[in-house]
Amino acid sequence: MDEQRERAAQEAAFCERLLAKSGENVLRETLRDAASVEAWAHYPPGDVFDPESGGQWYYHCHLPAADGTEHGHYHCFVRPDGANGPVHHLIAIGVDAFGKLHRLFTVNQWVVGDTWLPAEATIALLPRFDMQLAKPSYLVNRWLTAIVTQYQPEIEALIRERDQVLSERAGEPEQVRGDRSLEVTSALLIG
Repeated sequence: MDEQRERAAQEAAFCERLLAKSGENVLRETLRDAASVEAWAHYPPGDVFDPESGGQWYYHCHLPAADGTEHGHYHCFVRPDGANGPVHHLIAIGVDAFGKLHRLFTVNQWVVGDTWLPAEATIALLPRFDMQLAKPSYLVNRWLTAIVTQYQPEIEALIRERDQVLSERAGEPEQVRGDRSLEVTSALLIG
């Protein structure tokens, strides 16, 4: 593991340890202000956006869940031109009910309705996802940043696989990216 990935792994573990000392985890911290958790709702409401980096994220869950382990996932984006510019989906980070990293995955364009970028242009945005905000939770923001950095080579491979999967489907690219029968385009189980 190179030095940057090792530092990111240490930061993710540090965030988890600090939350655990208070009886929390990244999931509970994310949902802290939610009266109840509803499928498809964004947590926190309005998403989290860092105007300096252009990074953005939200958490949500589905019913039924993706599998017997995943509670929900964080969708991570970058808006390189600011809050009013195009938004580009980077990766989804699935966690279990205890806030532990479960999987990384990419989705078809229709799932998040982002502005489409091919793999290499999307990969070039990964270093921009750097959430340095105190709210809604500094530790969740830093944990997400650390996960994206720690798993950057794996995320790059998933983004390339996303494009490969889409290119193998019949139809015009815009039709394939809008095909509701194809939701998850690539995935990697972590825990």
